[in-house]
Amino acid sequence: MGIVAKRYVKALVRSSNINELKMVSQELNEIAPAFSSNKFKNIILSPDINSDEKIKLILSFTKSGKKVTNLIKILNQNDKLFTIPEIAKELKQQISNMTNNYSGVIISNFKVNRAKIKELETNLSKKFNATIKLENRVTNYNGIKVELEDLGVEVSFSTDRLKAQIREHILKAI
Repeated sequence: MGIVAKRYVKALVRSSNINELKMVSQELNEIAPAFSSNKFKNIILSPDINSDEKIKLILSFTKSGKKVTNLIKILNQNDKLFTIPEIAKELKQQISNMTNNYSGVIISNFKVNRAKIKELETNLSKKFNATIKLENRVTNYNGIKVELEDLGVEVSFSTDRLKAQIREHILKAI
């Protein structure tokens, strides 16, 4: 995370209660995906576009409560609007740390049934002494991987890696 994002989040944490932080986080997470568009980034970074228009555009992505509106205005004054995605991510992590609730992803090439997800959540929650919520993301990953990014944890079982290890073991035995 960027130092700039951490400073803004630190100020938000000091000036807000947990419910306000959750609301700000939700709103910033509604705004942040817009920054993946090159056209949007060009508008935000353009010196030719009025700063009030930039603020209006950004706030149009969400209901924008008072704290978010003030944050966007401050970011605009300091020419730091481009840090919104980093601030959103850092704030989410801070809220997770404060509430001891974390979310993660199960990545696999098949749909994991709800009972197995619940079992994984329970086991991981016990292991990390926290509340863990998981969602299943079906991709072309050949195996299964559990990622808890905010805790810095990744557990994976790759069938490709297993096959390679078996081959290597057989070659050594010969």
